[in-house]
Amino acid sequence: MDELEAYKAMQIFLEKIYNQTSSDDIGSLLGDMILLEDNSTMDAAIWNDWIESVKKVMK
Repeated sequence: MDELEAYKAMQIFLEKIYNQTSSDDIGSLLGDMILLEDNSTMDAAIWNDWIESVKKVMK
């Protein structure tokens, strides 16, 4: 699984949690995480934070 596929899996997971809890915080995060047509995110910082997290796991 590459970074983009893992990111999409995380989105699905968070959407499930959001549907169970209706958490405004998770809803806001999901809004920032929306992938645009060019696979950039609504909030550019989100992708950078994601890549930093992936790097920590891969160490």
